[in-house]
Amino acid sequence: MGNLKNLQIKSFLSRYTTFATFVALVFVLGILTGGSALTWSSIKTLLIAESVRAFASLGVGMIIITWGIDLSIGYVVCLCASVAASFAQIPTYESALYFGHDFLFFMPIIAGIVAGGIFGLLNGVLVAYGRLPPFIATLGTMSLARGIQLIYTKAQIVGSLKQGFKDIAQKSIGPDFLQIPLLAIYVLIASLGVWVFLKHTKQGTHFYAIGGNPQAARVSGIHVERDLVCVYFYAGLLYGIAGILQASRLGLANALTANGMELDAIAAVTVGGVSQTGGVGTVGGMIIGVFTMGLINYGMSFLSIDSYFQLLVKGAIILVAVFFDMKKYAKRA
Repeated sequence: MGNLKNLQIKSFLSRYTTFATFVALVFVLGILTGGSALTWSSIKTLLIAESVRAFASLGVGMIIITWGIDLSIGYVVCLCASVAASFAQIPTYESALYFGHDFLFFMPIIAGIVAGGIFGLLNGVLVAYGRLPPFIATLGTMSLARGIQLIYTKAQIVGSLKQGFKDIAQKSIGPDFLQIPLLAIYVLIASLGVWVFLKHTKQGTHFYAIGGNPQAARVSGIHVERDLVCVYFYAGLLYGIAGILQASRLGLANALTANGMELDAIAAVTVGGVSQTGGVGTVGGMIIGVFTMGLINYGMSFLSIDSYFQLLVKGAIILVAVFFDMKKYAKRA
């Protein structure tokens, strides 16, 4: 009986490693801070801080499932944030990119999503039809996005945004004692949408098949190139939304917006169980991975640990997560 129970525990931990890690971190942080880091106010702060990264993580998570990678995330989100912010500036602001033009409320949203979609489409075409390795293709588009952002904004801060635009990400709803950030609700809706897509649509199933074995997927009748373009395009749309929300949350955009977000997003989904060898990953794991990484950063900040050490810890977590991921799925090769 003892051996059977141990096997059951090991099986549970192996299957729900990400969730168990998150719970353990919450428990440890609660002990170290005497529970003060787990008040609703603190949890709300964590939700707000990680919600934008969640959109980027959902996008790159789908890409990694197809055995791809995207290094352009940070600068694409930065560009989308700048584009959205430029259409949301107060028209009488002297330094507005479109001085004197009062755009409709939905224009910043459309502009940001379109910008993300264009870069996602470009990444997909380069990878699927240009036959470029995803690492190289997205490294190139990362530089393109960076350059376009600097040219478009003239390396200036895009500020003085309309209050209505800022309310998109800055407001909360609910009673005074339990104010829920709108950002958290957006993440919930996006997560449900991606989950339904991956688990209950033919194309979602194709993504897993492509990541598992591209040649077998092609032989089985899957249009691999078309689906690869689609996955990068969908990810680009999510990056566009992330950019819009980031600009709305901060009330501005500049060249440092979303700096390093590609590292955060890739680390989060890897910790969340999305295999770097493709074909494996869940939306639940992606989101738990995002908040696990957020909890680590938040916990270290709460405990006044130097930010330089936070970078060391983040890098170590990525290495350890990938190491165990490769060992776990080594037999598939």
